[in-house]
Amino acid sequence: MSAAPSAEAAYPAVTVIGAGPAGLIAAETLARAGCRVSVHDRMASPARKLLIAGRGGLNLTHSEPRERFLARYGAAADWLAPMLDAFPPARLRAWAAELGEPTFIGSSGRVFPRSFKASPLLRAWLRRLDGLGVRLLPRQRWLCWTEEDGLRFDTPEGVVDVASAATIFALGGASWPRLGSDGGWVRIFNEAGVMSAPLRPANSGARIAWSPSFIERFAGEPLKRIALTTGERTVRGEAMVDPSGLEGGAVYALSALLREAVAREGAALLSVDLRPDVTAEFLAARLGASRKGESTANRLRKAAGLTPVAAGLLREASTPLPTEPERLAERIKAVPLEVTGMAPLERAISSAGGVLREALDDRLMLRDRSGSFIAGEILDWEAPTGGYLLQACFATGFAAACGALAHLGLPAPPPWAGGWAGNDVE
Repeated sequence: MSAAPSAEAAYPAVTVIGAGPAGLIAAETLARAGCRVSVHDRMASPARKLLIAGRGGLNLTHSEPRERFLARYGAAADWLAPMLDAFPPARLRAWAAELGEPTFIGSSGRVFPRSFKASPLLRAWLRRLDGLGVRLLPRQRWLCWTEEDGLRFDTPEGVVDVASAATIFALGGASWPRLGSDGGWVRIFNEAGVMSAPLRPANSGARIAWSPSFIERFAGEPLKRIALTTGERTVRGEAMVDPSGLEGGAVYALSALLREAVAREGAALLSVDLRPDVTAEFLAARLGASRKGESTANRLRKAAGLTPVAAGLLREASTPLPTEPERLAERIKAVPLEVTGMAPLERAISSAGGVLREALDDRLMLRDRSGSFIAGEILDWEAPTGGYLLQACFATGFAAACGALAHLGLPAPPPWAGGWAGNDVE
C-alpha cells in the first residue's frame, strides 16, 4: 500500500516567475489561499526595480477619480478596468497600511508611504511572505517549458525541471535590464506560439540634436513650470536638458505619442511653452515696455521672466531670434523642437508591448497553454509615471493569482468593498 499524502502535499504547488510587485502580490494572494508557492527570480534579491524607483520617494498610486485614472492606460483602459476595479488604489493603500506603512497624498495627488521609501515596505512585505510559507529562489533564470508542460530553470546548482499546478509569469518588460527585466522571455514565448507585441521604450526621454555650446552650458539644467505639446496633447510640468535631448515627467507623459510619430514620420514636433501661466499678449506688452537699448538677455530675464536655461532653449531653437515684441512673445509661447528619436529601452522607465490581450482568456491565462497566467509589465499595456505603473502591476498580479485559484478550484479572496481612491485611508 502507498503512504497517504502529507498535509503539505495536499496543497497545490504553484510557481511564480519574477519577484517584482506583480509576482510578489500574486504569490501573497496564492499563499493566503493555501497554495505552496515558490517565487523564482534571476536576480540575487527581489524587487530590485521597486527599490530603485523608491529612492526619490515611492509613488505607489494616485488619488485621482476613477475615470481620469483609467484614461491613463489609453487603448488598454477597457481591458484593465475590471482588474483595477478589483484591486483599486484604495485596496493598495489599505494593503500598505496593513504592512505598517500607511500612505499619504502629496500635493500633486500622488500617493506615497509615510516613510517615503521603498525599503521599509519591501522588508515588511518579505516578512509577511515568509510567514505565509512563500519560498524565494534567487538566481534562477527560466529557460523554457518542458515537453511535459513543466518549467526548466538555470540555477546555481545546474538546470532544474519543476512541476507546477499553475504558473504566474511576471517577468517584466525590458526597461532597466540590469535590475532583472531583460525581455529574455520574448524569444521563448514566440517559439511557443504566444502572440506578443514588440517591446518598445515607454516613459522615455526625447532625442533632440542640441548644439555643442548648448549642451556644454545647460546639460543637467531643469526647465520648470513649462508646457509641452505634441499633436493635440498638452502637458504641464518640468523637464531636464540632457546631452541627448529632454528627460522628465512632462516628456514621459508624451513619450507614447512622440514614439509613434517618430516611427510613422521619422521625426516629431515638440512645442515648448516657456511661460504657460501668461498669455502671448501679456508677454508682448511686457517686452514692448522694455527700455530702449536694453540687451535681449535682460529683456528675456526681466520682461519675459525666463531663466537662463529657458532663454538658452529659446535661442537654440530660434535663429535668428525675433526682435518684435509680438513675434518674440509668440515664440516664447511655442518653441519648436524636432524630436528625432526616443531614449532606448535600457534607459526607459518602462516598456510598451508584451503579451497580447488576444492570447489570453479573461482570467489572464494563456489560451494555448492551460495553467500559465501572465501579470505585470509583460502584458501589452503602458501608462505614464505618477503611480499608474505600480497600480496596474499590483492589479494584474492579483488578477492572475485569482485566475490561477479558479483554475485550481480554490476560492478567490473576497471582493473589495472599500471604494476607489481610498482618500480616507491614512
